Amino acid sequence: QVHLVESGGGLVQAGESLRLSCAASGRTFSYYAMGWFRQAPGKDRDFVGSISYNGGSTYYSDSVKGRFTISRDNAKATVYLQMNSMKPEDTAVYYCATGTTIYSGSSLNEYDFWGQGTQVTVSS
Repeated sequence: QVHLVESGGGLVQAGESLRLSCAASGRTFSYYAMGWFRQAPGKDRDFVGSISYNGGSTYYSDSVKGRFTISRDNAKATVYLQMNSMKPEDTAVYYCATGTTIYSGSSLNEYDFWGQGTQVTVSS
């Protein structure tokens, strides 16, 4: 069983930055890709971005490309989501998830374990 704990959420103003962290335990972290998703009230859970098992490859949704950056520290079994130039439409609960292989894309079914989520609110 994999346990994921997100942290770093909060309230920011438009244009500001925030960094989320996701600490993992229960499986060899460096063997798997990691992903970030978000879900706004009344909407589906959407892909934000993913990072390969060794951090060598990243993939982002068009809505965050150029503003958000995913990184990972395999020694700390932690993945990060740096969010810059934030917009009110970034408001959502953010979830990290473990991929099922060394590379994972944008589909929910490419991920098998999920964190509990952390709220991010961007005011205008």
